[in-house]
Amino acid sequence: MSTSRLTRHAAPLRQQITRLLREDILSGAFQPGDALRESGLCEAYEVSRTVVREALRQLEAERLVTVVAHHGPVVTVLTPQDIEQIYEVRRALEGLVGELFVARASEQVKSELQALLIEMETTYLRGTIKTREEANERFYGLLLEGAGNPVLAEDVARVHARVQIFRRYAFMDDQRARISFEEFGRIVEAAAVVCDAAAARAACEHHVFGAAALAVDEYRRRLA
Repeated sequence: MSTSRLTRHAAPLRQQITRLLREDILSGAFQPGDALRESGLCEAYEVSRTVVREALRQLEAERLVTVVAHHGPVVTVLTPQDIEQIYEVRRALEGLVGELFVARASEQVKSELQALLIEMETTYLRGTIKTREEANERFYGLLLEGAGNPVLAEDVARVHARVQIFRRYAFMDDQRARISFEEFGRIVEAAAVVCDAAAARAACEHHVFGAAALAVDEYRRRLA
């Protein structure tokens, strides 16, 4: 949590602290249930209470932080049932994304998705956590662009915000990254090559189903 990660003249300080605190939660520097004391965070990041409070409010909106009555903010703790329910919603939403992509995506977007998959052999399959996250965001960005439904895109973004910590597990594990890359390939084949709506929905849902199992297992390990 070194303040050397701050760039005082780049993004506003509040945004930088929010990003750093988010990263420290996602990386495990702060564990589920850990108290996030304002005084300690001010000292660690060398910023004011106002900046820390704004960052905590943003991360509370992202569900990474929970404010407990008479105790204050803590890193959110979930049960396996909570995780399974979140992923049920994610599976339904992303299945619809795949189906709508087939129905609405332009040939240009389909071509871009196929080109991205080739690029992901380097950036995702053999990439770092950072490049995997970036490639993943681009992949979903193209799927949502092709699906052409802004309301659906907002719902997917909200669910993705709630599962940030679990998505990070997949980026950290090379074996899971290989599995995910194969699943991305099946999604692209169904949605952008064969253009089979039912197959695209099934491929998207299958990908989320596997991610849910990993999320529960890894979160239990982290809590232990």
